[in-house]
Amino acid sequence: MINKKLIATAILATSFAMPAIAEEPMNDLEIAHTAYTAGQIDIRYAHLALALSENEEVRAFAATMVRDHSAVNDAAGALITELNVTPQDNGLSQALVKGAAEKVEELAGLRGKSFDCAYATNELGYHQVVNQTVEGNFIPNVTVEPLKALLVDALATFKQHEKHAENMVSQLSCS
Repeated sequence: MINKKLIATAILATSFAMPAIAEEPMNDLEIAHTAYTAGQIDIRYAHLALALSENEEVRAFAATMVRDHSAVNDAAGALITELNVTPQDNGLSQALVKGAAEKVEELAGLRGKSFDCAYATNELGYHQVVNQTVEGNFIPNVTVEPLKALLVDALATFKQHEKHAENMVSQLSCS
């Protein structure tokens, strides 16, 4: 169950659009929905970067985000079909969507290096929080082994994204 304080934190912490997770563990269907939602959000950020950035490194990173997060979400969709289950929307995934909409609006108003730095910084923070949440909360609480294996595999990729985003922030000299 998601508490009200968590929802408020999620809405206020729109800079990375991924709050800490609830005090009580979410069930597998809620975790699956939240993980899929987080992937969709990062794909949305990447499409915005592809539309607005002229920096080749930023564009290459964004293309990687689209490719990798789409692949994970496609695998999750196949698993959901195989298991014949329906992911459950929840307060955390709803807060993510709201925070992401605010972040997209903010990013859409930027251009040039301002956009590139804001996108790169957001990607770094987003991946740090996503990785922490997947590793510390989702994986330990998942009971369905194929979902756990998918999250473990995805986490390895997402940790690479975090390192790439960190390098990008450094190379762009973002403050």
